[in-house]
Amino acid sequence: MKYEKWSLGYWVLKQIVRFAELIIYKKIVINGKEKIPKNKPILFAPNHQNALSDPMAVLLYTPYQPVWLARADIFKNKIAASILRFMKIMPVYRIRDGKDQLANNDQTFENSIRVLKSNGALALFPEAAHSGKRQMLMHKKAVPRIVFMAEEKAHENIDIQIIPTGIYYSSYWKFNRSVVVNFGEPVPVNDYLEAYKENPNTATLALRDKLYEAIDEQVINIRSKKHYYEFEMIREFYGTSYLERQNKKYSLTNLFWSDQKLTRKLDKLEQTSPEKADSLSRAARSYQQALKKHHLRNWLFVNNKYNFLKLGGNKLLLLLGLPFFLFGFIFNAIPFFAIDILVRKKIKDFAFWSTFSLVLGIILFPIFYLLELWVISALLPGIWLKLIFLFTLPFAGKLAFRWYILLLKTWGRGKLLFMKLFNKKLYNNVVKLKEDLFGQLDKLIEA
Repeated sequence: MKYEKWSLGYWVLKQIVRFAELIIYKKIVINGKEKIPKNKPILFAPNHQNALSDPMAVLLYTPYQPVWLARADIFKNKIAASILRFMKIMPVYRIRDGKDQLANNDQTFENSIRVLKSNGALALFPEAAHSGKRQMLMHKKAVPRIVFMAEEKAHENIDIQIIPTGIYYSSYWKFNRSVVVNFGEPVPVNDYLEAYKENPNTATLALRDKLYEAIDEQVINIRSKKHYYEFEMIREFYGTSYLERQNKKYSLTNLFWSDQKLTRKLDKLEQTSPEKADSLSRAARSYQQALKKHHLRNWLFVNNKYNFLKLGGNKLLLLLGLPFFLFGFIFNAIPFFAIDILVRKKIKDFAFWSTFSLVLGIILFPIFYLLELWVISALLPGIWLKLIFLFTLPFAGKLAFRWYILLLKTWGRGKLLFMKLFNKKLYNNVVKLKEDLFGQLDKLIEA
Protein backbone atom coordinates (compact mmCIF):
# COMPACT_ATOMS: atom_id res chain seq x y z
CA MET A 1 0.00 0.00 0.00
CA LYS A 2 1.27 3.46 -0.91
CA TYR A 3 0.42 5.38 2.23
CA GLU A 4 1.60 8.69 0.77
CA LYS A 5 -1.06 8.58 -1.97
CA TRP A 6 -4.38 10.38 -1.56
CA SER A 7 -7.17 7.82 -1.00
CA LEU A 8 -10.75 8.31 -2.19
CA GLY A 9 -12.04 5.61 0.18
CA TYR A 10 -10.30 7.30 3.11
CA TRP A 11 -11.80 10.65 2.07
CA VAL A 12 -15.33 9.18 1.90
CA LEU A 13 -14.95 7.59 5.34
CA LYS A 14 -13.61 10.88 6.68
CA GLN A 15 -16.76 12.72 5.52
CA ILE A 16 -19.03 10.09 7.11
CA VAL A 17 -17.22 10.30 10.45
CA ARG A 18 -17.13 14.10 10.28
CA PHE A 19 -20.92 14.18 9.88
CA ALA A 20 -21.31 11.73 12.79
CA GLU A 21 -19.16 13.95 15.02
CA LEU A 22 -21.18 17.00 13.95
CA ILE A 23 -24.16 15.25 15.55
CA ILE A 24 -22.25 13.91 18.57
CA TYR A 25 -20.52 17.15 19.59
CA LYS A 26 -22.16 20.30 20.87
CA LYS A 27 -19.21 22.40 19.76
CA ILE A 28 -15.92 21.78 17.95
CA VAL A 29 -13.20 24.45 18.24
CA ILE A 30 -9.92 24.31 16.30
CA ASN A 31 -7.18 26.77 17.33
CA GLY A 32 -3.81 27.42 15.69
CA LYS A 33 -4.55 25.77 12.35
CA GLU A 34 -2.66 28.59 10.65
CA LYS A 35 0.53 27.49 12.46
CA ILE A 36 0.75 24.26 10.48
CA PRO A 37 3.39 24.83 7.76
CA LYS A 38 2.43 24.26 4.14
CA ASN A 39 4.50 22.28 1.67
CA LYS A 40 6.63 20.71 4.39
CA PRO A 41 6.68 17.24 5.96
CA ILE A 42 4.56 17.18 9.11
CA LEU A 43 4.41 14.96 12.17
CA PHE A 44 1.45 15.58 14.48
CA ALA A 45 2.23 14.81 18.15
CA PRO A 46 -0.99 14.99 20.22
CA ASN A 47 -1.71 14.16 23.85
CA HIS A 48 -3.63 10.91 24.26
CA GLN A 49 -6.63 10.62 26.57
CA ASN A 50 -9.55 9.15 24.67
CA ALA A 51 -8.69 6.20 22.40
CA LEU A 52 -9.89 6.59 18.78
CA SER A 53 -11.48 9.99 19.47
CA ASP A 54 -8.00 11.53 19.64
CA PRO A 55 -6.92 10.61 16.08
CA MET A 56 -10.35 11.76 14.85
CA ALA A 57 -9.82 15.15 16.50
CA VAL A 58 -6.66 15.64 14.42
CA LEU A 59 -7.44 14.08 11.05
CA LEU A 60 -11.03 15.30 10.65
CA TYR A 61 -10.21 18.99 10.93
CA THR A 62 -7.03 19.27 8.87
CA PRO A 63 -6.71 18.88 5.09
CA TYR A 64 -4.27 16.00 5.49
CA GLN A 65 -4.78 12.25 5.39
CA PRO A 66 -2.33 11.59 8.24
CA VAL A 67 -0.57 8.23 8.42
CA TRP A 68 -0.62 7.00 12.02
CA LEU A 69 1.98 4.79 13.64
CA ALA A 70 0.62 2.31 16.18
CA ARG A 71 1.89 -0.62 18.20
CA ALA A 72 2.13 -3.79 16.13
CA ASP A 73 0.15 -6.10 18.42
CA ILE A 74 -3.17 -4.60 17.26
CA PHE A 75 -2.40 -5.91 13.74
CA LYS A 76 -2.40 -9.60 14.73
CA ASN A 77 -5.92 -10.23 13.44
CA LYS A 78 -5.88 -10.24 9.62
CA ILE A 79 -9.25 -8.54 9.25
CA ALA A 80 -8.32 -5.87 11.81
CA ALA A 81 -4.97 -5.40 10.07
CA SER A 82 -6.70 -4.81 6.71
CA ILE A 83 -9.03 -2.23 8.24
CA LEU A 84 -6.17 -0.47 10.03
CA ARG A 85 -4.10 -0.26 6.85
CA PHE A 86 -7.10 1.10 4.95
CA MET A 87 -7.27 3.80 7.65
CA LYS A 88 -3.57 4.56 6.99
CA ILE A 89 -2.29 3.12 10.24
CA MET A 90 1.13 1.40 10.12
CA PRO A 91 2.59 -1.04 12.68
CA VAL A 92 5.64 -0.27 14.78
CA TYR A 93 7.33 -3.31 16.32
CA ARG A 94 8.85 -3.15 19.80
CA ILE A 95 11.31 -5.39 21.58
CA ARG A 96 8.39 -6.97 23.48
CA ASP A 97 6.98 -8.14 20.12
CA GLY A 98 10.14 -10.25 19.66
CA LYS A 99 13.59 -9.38 18.40
CA ASP A 100 12.91 -11.21 15.15
CA GLN A 101 10.03 -8.80 14.47
CA LEU A 102 12.10 -5.61 14.72
CA ALA A 103 13.32 -6.00 11.15
CA ASN A 104 9.73 -5.41 10.00
CA ASN A 105 10.14 -1.80 11.09
CA ASP A 106 12.33 -1.22 8.04
CA GLN A 107 9.26 -1.28 5.80
CA THR A 108 7.37 1.01 8.16
CA PHE A 109 10.23 3.52 8.15
CA GLU A 110 10.52 3.36 4.36
CA ASN A 111 6.81 4.10 4.09
CA SER A 112 7.19 6.92 6.63
CA ILE A 113 10.01 8.51 4.63
CA ARG A 114 7.93 8.40 1.46
CA VAL A 115 5.06 10.11 3.28
CA LEU A 116 7.36 12.82 4.64
CA LYS A 117 9.27 13.36 1.40
CA SER A 118 5.95 13.90 -0.38
CA ASN A 119 5.15 16.66 2.17
CA GLY A 120 2.53 14.44 3.74
CA ALA A 121 1.72 13.98 7.42
CA LEU A 122 2.63 11.33 9.97
CA ALA A 123 1.04 11.20 13.41
CA LEU A 124 2.14 9.52 16.63
CA PHE A 125 1.21 9.78 20.30
CA PRO A 126 4.35 10.62 22.32
CA GLU A 127 2.80 9.09 25.47
CA ALA A 128 2.29 5.74 23.67
CA ALA A 129 -0.82 5.11 25.82
CA HIS A 130 -4.05 6.87 26.71
CA SER A 131 -4.57 8.08 30.26
CA GLY A 132 -8.32 8.80 30.48
CA LYS A 133 -7.39 11.83 32.60
CA ARG A 134 -6.45 15.47 32.17
CA GLN A 135 -2.99 14.35 33.13
CA MET A 136 -0.28 13.85 30.52
CA LEU A 137 1.84 10.72 30.88
CA MET A 138 5.62 10.76 30.55
CA HIS A 139 6.69 10.76 26.92
CA LYS A 140 8.48 7.84 25.29
CA LYS A 141 11.37 8.27 22.85
CA ALA A 142 9.41 7.07 19.81
CA VAL A 143 8.79 10.44 18.14
CA PRO A 144 12.43 11.65 18.30
CA ARG A 145 13.75 8.26 17.21
CA ILE A 146 11.43 8.09 14.21
CA VAL A 147 12.13 11.61 12.95
CA PHE A 148 15.89 11.22 13.40
CA MET A 149 15.82 7.84 11.67
CA ALA A 150 13.73 9.29 8.85
CA GLU A 151 16.26 12.08 8.34
CA GLU A 152 19.11 9.55 8.34
CA LYS A 153 17.49 7.10 5.95
CA ALA A 154 16.41 9.88 3.57
CA HIS A 155 20.10 10.82 3.10
CA GLU A 156 19.06 14.45 2.85
CA ASN A 157 17.53 17.25 4.90
CA ILE A 158 13.77 16.88 4.50
CA ASP A 159 13.03 19.50 7.21
CA ILE A 160 10.45 17.61 9.31
CA GLN A 161 8.14 19.84 11.36
CA ILE A 162 6.64 18.35 14.53
CA ILE A 163 3.28 19.91 15.45
CA PRO A 164 2.60 19.80 19.22
CA THR A 165 -1.14 19.20 19.48
CA GLY A 166 -3.45 19.51 22.48
CA ILE A 167 -6.88 17.88 22.66
CA TYR A 168 -9.45 18.78 25.32
CA TYR A 169 -12.92 17.27 25.85
CA SER A 170 -15.62 18.73 28.07
CA SER A 171 -16.52 15.08 28.67
CA TYR A 172 -14.72 11.99 27.44
CA TRP A 173 -17.81 10.07 26.39
CA LYS A 174 -21.11 11.91 26.97
CA PHE A 175 -23.28 12.77 24.00
CA ASN A 176 -23.37 16.49 23.14
CA ARG A 177 -19.90 17.10 24.55
CA SER A 178 -17.46 19.72 23.23
CA VAL A 179 -13.89 19.41 21.98
CA VAL A 180 -11.03 21.91 21.64
CA VAL A 181 -8.02 21.10 19.44
CA ASN A 182 -4.96 23.36 19.81
CA PHE A 183 -2.10 23.27 17.30
CA GLY A 184 1.09 24.80 18.71
CA GLU A 185 4.14 26.32 17.08
CA PRO A 186 6.00 23.69 15.01
CA VAL A 187 9.19 22.18 16.40
CA PRO A 188 11.75 21.87 13.55
CA VAL A 189 13.77 18.67 13.69
CA ASN A 190 16.62 20.58 12.00
CA ASP A 191 17.28 22.34 15.31
CA TYR A 192 18.43 19.01 16.79
CA LEU A 193 20.24 17.35 13.89
CA GLU A 194 23.75 18.60 14.74
CA ALA A 195 23.33 17.53 18.36
CA TYR A 196 22.08 14.14 17.15
CA LYS A 197 25.22 13.60 15.06
CA GLU A 198 27.39 14.29 18.13
CA ASN A 199 25.34 12.33 20.69
CA PRO A 200 22.14 10.57 19.53
CA ASN A 201 20.88 9.75 23.02
CA THR A 202 21.32 13.31 24.35
CA ALA A 203 19.57 14.79 21.31
CA THR A 204 16.75 12.25 21.58
CA LEU A 205 16.13 13.15 25.21
CA ALA A 206 16.34 16.88 24.46
CA LEU A 207 13.74 16.64 21.67
CA ARG A 208 11.52 14.42 23.80
CA ASP A 209 11.57 16.97 26.64
CA LYS A 210 10.99 19.86 24.25
CA LEU A 211 7.91 18.14 22.85
CA TYR A 212 6.56 17.50 26.33
CA GLU A 213 6.87 21.20 27.17
CA ALA A 214 5.36 22.24 23.81
CA ILE A 215 2.34 19.92 24.18
CA ASP A 216 1.95 20.90 27.85
CA GLU A 217 1.32 24.47 26.65
CA GLN A 218 -1.67 23.24 24.62
CA VAL A 219 -3.42 21.04 27.20
CA ILE A 220 -4.87 21.02 30.70
CA ASN A 221 -2.35 18.91 32.57
CA ILE A 222 -3.14 18.43 36.25
CA ARG A 223 0.18 17.19 37.61
CA SER A 224 -0.95 16.44 41.15
CA LYS A 225 -1.20 12.76 42.01
CA LYS A 226 -2.57 13.28 45.52
CA HIS A 227 -5.29 15.79 44.69
CA TYR A 228 -5.99 15.07 41.02
CA TYR A 229 -9.71 14.35 41.46
CA GLU A 230 -10.26 17.28 43.84
CA PHE A 231 -8.46 19.69 41.47
CA GLU A 232 -10.57 18.39 38.58
CA MET A 233 -13.71 18.99 40.69
CA ILE A 234 -12.53 22.52 41.49
CA ARG A 235 -11.96 23.22 37.80
CA GLU A 236 -15.53 22.16 37.04
CA PHE A 237 -17.04 24.04 40.00
CA TYR A 238 -15.04 27.27 39.85
CA GLY A 239 -14.03 27.51 36.18
CA THR A 240 -16.67 29.94 34.91
CA SER A 241 -16.39 32.06 38.07
CA TYR A 242 -12.62 32.35 37.58
CA LEU A 243 -13.20 33.36 33.96
CA GLU A 244 -15.57 36.12 35.10
CA ARG A 245 -13.07 37.35 37.68
CA GLN A 246 -10.63 37.93 34.82
CA ASN A 247 -13.29 40.03 33.04
CA LYS A 248 -13.25 37.71 30.04
CA LYS A 249 -16.25 36.84 27.93
CA TYR A 250 -17.40 33.25 27.94
CA SER A 251 -16.28 31.11 25.03
CA LEU A 252 -15.06 27.53 24.95
CA THR A 253 -11.56 28.71 24.01
CA ASN A 254 -11.42 31.37 26.75
CA LEU A 255 -12.69 28.87 29.31
CA PHE A 256 -10.03 26.36 28.26
CA TRP A 257 -7.13 28.80 28.71
CA SER A 258 -8.65 30.02 31.98
CA ASP A 259 -8.98 26.45 33.26
CA GLN A 260 -5.38 25.75 32.27
CA LYS A 261 -4.26 28.77 34.27
CA LEU A 262 -6.40 27.73 37.25
CA THR A 263 -5.10 24.15 37.39
CA ARG A 264 -1.52 25.38 37.21
CA LYS A 265 -2.19 27.60 40.22
CA LEU A 266 -3.60 24.59 42.07
CA ASP A 267 -0.56 22.47 41.24
CA LYS A 268 1.72 25.28 42.40
CA LEU A 269 -0.28 25.60 45.64
CA GLU A 270 0.32 21.93 46.41
CA GLN A 271 4.05 22.46 45.99
CA THR A 272 4.33 25.69 47.99
CA SER A 273 1.59 25.21 50.63
CA PRO A 274 0.57 21.55 50.98
CA GLU A 275 -1.64 22.31 53.98
CA LYS A 276 -3.66 24.88 51.99
CA ALA A 277 -4.04 22.39 49.13
CA ASP A 278 -5.32 19.82 51.64
CA SER A 279 -7.82 22.33 53.06
CA LEU A 280 -9.01 23.27 49.59
CA SER A 281 -9.43 19.62 48.66
CA ARG A 282 -11.48 18.94 51.81
CA ALA A 283 -13.74 21.88 50.99
CA ALA A 284 -14.22 20.62 47.43
CA ARG A 285 -15.09 17.10 48.63
CA SER A 286 -17.56 18.41 51.23
CA TYR A 287 -19.34 20.57 48.66
CA GLN A 288 -19.38 17.76 46.08
CA GLN A 289 -20.77 15.27 48.62
CA ALA A 290 -23.58 17.67 49.58
CA LEU A 291 -24.50 18.19 45.92
CA LYS A 292 -24.46 14.45 45.24
CA LYS A 293 -26.47 13.60 48.35
CA HIS A 294 -29.30 15.96 47.41
CA HIS A 295 -29.07 15.37 43.63
CA LEU A 296 -28.08 18.95 42.88
CA ARG A 297 -25.64 20.51 40.42
CA ASN A 298 -23.06 23.23 41.04
CA TRP A 299 -24.36 25.47 38.21
CA LEU A 300 -27.65 25.91 40.10
CA PHE A 301 -25.80 27.77 42.88
CA VAL A 302 -23.38 29.62 40.58
CA ASN A 303 -26.09 30.90 38.20
CA ASN A 304 -29.04 31.39 40.55
CA LYS A 305 -29.97 34.95 39.53
CA TYR A 306 -33.46 35.40 38.11
CA ASN A 307 -34.12 31.72 38.83
CA PHE A 308 -37.91 32.18 38.94
CA LEU A 309 -37.98 33.94 35.55
CA LYS A 310 -35.67 31.34 34.00
CA LEU A 311 -37.91 28.59 35.35
CA GLY A 312 -40.93 30.15 33.64
CA GLY A 313 -39.05 30.64 30.37
CA ASN A 314 -37.78 27.06 30.38
CA LYS A 315 -41.29 25.70 30.87
CA LEU A 316 -42.53 27.68 27.88
CA LEU A 317 -39.67 26.37 25.71
CA LEU A 318 -40.38 22.82 26.85
CA LEU A 319 -44.04 23.16 25.91
CA LEU A 320 -43.28 24.61 22.48
CA GLY A 321 -40.57 22.03 21.81
CA LEU A 322 -42.54 18.97 22.94
CA PRO A 323 -43.71 17.92 19.41
CA PHE A 324 -40.10 18.14 18.12
CA PHE A 325 -38.88 16.11 21.10
CA LEU A 326 -41.44 13.37 20.48
CA PHE A 327 -40.51 13.16 16.79
CA GLY A 328 -36.77 12.96 17.52
CA PHE A 329 -37.21 10.56 20.44
CA ILE A 330 -39.46 8.08 18.65
CA PHE A 331 -37.11 7.65 15.70
CA ASN A 332 -33.79 7.70 17.60
CA ALA A 333 -34.42 6.17 21.03
CA ILE A 334 -33.88 2.48 20.19
CA PRO A 335 -30.39 2.72 18.62
CA PHE A 336 -29.31 5.47 21.06
CA PHE A 337 -30.16 3.52 24.22
CA ALA A 338 -29.12 0.15 22.76
CA ILE A 339 -25.61 1.47 22.01
CA ASP A 340 -25.35 3.23 25.38
CA ILE A 341 -26.35 0.11 27.35
CA LEU A 342 -24.16 -2.22 25.28
CA VAL A 343 -21.04 -0.05 25.56
CA ARG A 344 -21.41 0.53 29.31
CA LYS A 345 -21.89 -3.19 30.00
CA LYS A 346 -19.30 -4.67 27.67
CA ILE A 347 -16.47 -2.11 27.61
CA LYS A 348 -14.57 -1.98 30.88
CA ASP A 349 -12.16 0.87 30.02
CA PHE A 350 -14.35 3.99 29.80
CA ALA A 351 -11.69 5.68 27.64
CA PHE A 352 -12.97 3.39 24.86
CA TRP A 353 -16.66 4.24 25.36
CA SER A 354 -16.65 7.10 22.87
CA THR A 355 -14.77 4.96 20.33
CA PHE A 356 -17.23 2.06 20.38
CA SER A 357 -20.22 4.43 20.53
CA LEU A 358 -18.96 6.18 17.39
CA VAL A 359 -18.36 2.95 15.43
CA LEU A 360 -21.66 1.35 16.49
CA GLY A 361 -23.52 4.61 15.83
CA ILE A 362 -22.19 4.88 12.28
CA ILE A 363 -23.37 1.30 11.63
CA LEU A 364 -26.67 1.05 13.55
CA PHE A 365 -28.30 4.46 13.11
CA PRO A 366 -28.43 4.28 9.27
CA ILE A 367 -29.87 0.75 9.50
CA PHE A 368 -32.62 1.87 11.89
CA TYR A 369 -33.33 4.98 9.83
CA LEU A 370 -33.86 2.89 6.68
CA LEU A 371 -36.08 0.44 8.57
CA GLU A 372 -38.14 3.31 9.97
CA LEU A 373 -38.46 4.85 6.52
CA TRP A 374 -39.66 1.50 5.18
CA VAL A 375 -42.27 1.22 7.98
CA ILE A 376 -43.83 4.65 7.38
CA SER A 377 -43.08 5.04 3.66
CA ALA A 378 -46.78 4.69 2.79
CA LEU A 379 -47.48 7.87 4.79
CA LEU A 380 -44.87 9.86 2.84
CA PRO A 381 -45.95 10.34 -0.79
CA GLY A 382 -43.14 11.29 -3.16
CA ILE A 383 -39.42 10.58 -3.11
CA TRP A 384 -38.50 14.09 -1.93
CA LEU A 385 -40.63 13.85 1.21
CA LYS A 386 -39.04 10.51 2.02
CA LEU A 387 -35.53 11.97 1.56
CA ILE A 388 -36.38 15.00 3.72
CA PHE A 389 -37.69 12.69 6.44
CA LEU A 390 -34.53 10.58 6.30
CA PHE A 391 -32.20 13.60 6.36
CA THR A 392 -33.91 15.22 9.36
CA LEU A 393 -33.75 12.14 11.62
CA PRO A 394 -30.23 12.62 13.09
CA PHE A 395 -30.84 16.34 13.68
CA ALA A 396 -34.21 15.58 15.27
CA GLY A 397 -32.46 13.14 17.57
CA LYS A 398 -29.98 15.78 18.67
CA LEU A 399 -32.79 18.29 19.20
CA ALA A 400 -34.66 15.73 21.31
CA PHE A 401 -31.56 15.27 23.47
CA ARG A 402 -31.24 19.05 23.94
CA TRP A 403 -34.93 19.18 24.95
CA TYR A 404 -34.29 16.45 27.52
CA ILE A 405 -31.31 18.37 28.96
CA LEU A 406 -33.51 21.48 29.23
CA LEU A 407 -36.08 19.36 31.07
CA LEU A 408 -33.44 18.24 33.58
CA LYS A 409 -32.26 21.82 34.07
CA THR A 410 -35.83 23.00 34.57
CA TRP A 411 -36.39 20.25 37.12
CA GLY A 412 -33.19 21.27 38.89
CA ARG A 413 -34.22 24.93 39.03
CA GLY A 414 -37.61 23.93 40.40
CA LYS A 415 -36.03 21.73 43.03
CA LEU A 416 -33.67 24.52 44.09
CA LEU A 417 -36.54 27.01 44.34
CA PHE A 418 -38.57 24.55 46.41
CA MET A 419 -35.59 23.98 48.73
CA LYS A 420 -35.01 27.71 49.09
CA LEU A 421 -38.67 28.30 50.06
CA PHE A 422 -39.42 25.23 52.18
CA ASN A 423 -36.10 23.86 53.43
CA LYS A 424 -34.09 26.98 54.16
CA LYS A 425 -31.70 25.21 56.53
CA LEU A 426 -30.59 22.69 53.92
CA TYR A 427 -30.33 25.38 51.24
CA ASN A 428 -28.16 27.60 53.48
CA ASN A 429 -25.94 24.65 54.40
CA VAL A 430 -25.14 23.89 50.75
CA VAL A 431 -24.63 27.60 50.02
CA LYS A 432 -22.24 27.83 52.98
CA LEU A 433 -20.16 24.91 51.67
CA LYS A 434 -20.04 26.52 48.24
CA GLU A 435 -19.04 29.92 49.64
CA ASP A 436 -16.36 28.33 51.82
CA LEU A 437 -14.80 26.65 48.77
CA PHE A 438 -15.11 29.69 46.51
CA GLY A 439 -13.80 31.96 49.28
CA GLN A 440 -10.62 29.93 49.58
CA LEU A 441 -10.24 29.97 45.79
CA ASP A 442 -10.77 33.73 45.63
CA LYS A 443 -7.92 34.20 48.09
CA LEU A 444 -5.70 31.85 46.11
CA ILE A 445 -6.36 33.78 42.89
CA GLU A 446 -5.75 37.16 44.51
CA ALA A 447 -2.46 36.02 46.06
